[in-house]
Amino acid sequence: MERRDFLNKSIGLGLVPNTALIRQKVNMTDEVVIERPQPGKPHKGKVLAAIQPHSDDISIFAAGTIAKLIKEGYTGYMIRTSNDDHAGRGNTVGEVIKNNESDNLAVAKALGLKKVYDLNYRNHRMDNVSIQEIRARLIFLFRLLKVDTIVTYDPWGHYEENPDHYVTARAVEAARWMAGGGRDYPEHFEAGLSPHSVRERYYFARGPQLVNRVVDIGDTIEKKIDANLANVTQGPAGEAGARLRKKLASEGKYLPLLEGDEETANRNYIKHFVLDIDSVSQRGVPSDREVGMAYGLKWAERFHYINVESSQISDYIDKHAKRR
Repeated sequence: MERRDFLNKSIGLGLVPNTALIRQKVNMTDEVVIERPQPGKPHKGKVLAAIQPHSDDISIFAAGTIAKLIKEGYTGYMIRTSNDDHAGRGNTVGEVIKNNESDNLAVAKALGLKKVYDLNYRNHRMDNVSIQEIRARLIFLFRLLKVDTIVTYDPWGHYEENPDHYVTARAVEAARWMAGGGRDYPEHFEAGLSPHSVRERYYFARGPQLVNRVVDIGDTIEKKIDANLANVTQGPAGEAGARLRKKLASEGKYLPLLEGDEETANRNYIKHFVLDIDSVSQRGVPSDREVGMAYGLKWAERFHYINVESSQISDYIDKHAKRR
């Protein structure tokens, strides 16, 4: 299936006022929910974990949604599984590790996340690491932080090339499932932790995936740009706009889009090239603007969304139980 097939199947929607969610039939089996900004703090008291293998993943694919959820009351944490160790742009491996760590902290700050946890596995070598080890560390964090919602790569996404991406995704899904049980890692309970179920998942992918939720990020697109601006070392955003402007100037050319100071050039490059015009080349996904247009929105991010429903037994007992 082509990456744009999910969008091409969409049917135009009329706007429905005063609703946070709009439902739309895509085909006989799939239903897309459009998640709109909600007023106030409807998620106050809830915790999300933004989990990324590398310092640029969350900012590229899901920063608008995370900023939206934080604005609506979530407390958020960043978990990075790799250490991003690779040489580049004249820097040694050690320098790149340090710079990416700084960028990662800056991304978390830009999105309003409370703390960063780095697991520090070798870059592009996570398929050499025991997935049971990664899973165990994630289970500990899910229970410690009492995570309700996770945002990460889709463990069922197709044609993912990067081992760090698919290993992280599979470890997260397994950890999410096991964290709520009382049988795994009982030493956690001796230390004062308790089972904790992660019920809600926003999964993104670079290739074809089931898309059943589109999140309106029109109100948080500038926050997404802030997060991408922080990825100076890794890119594809960071200071790319200023570099392109300098290159064009050396050739006697200029782009009106990149005129102004360096920050303006960088922000416009991110908004109009990384997230829009050159999105497929740079991120491997359709433009956030095009995704939004298909649903009557200015900017949007798309996900494979799963929410595990709570047991209905207690409610049923409350309503129907009789006394002898």
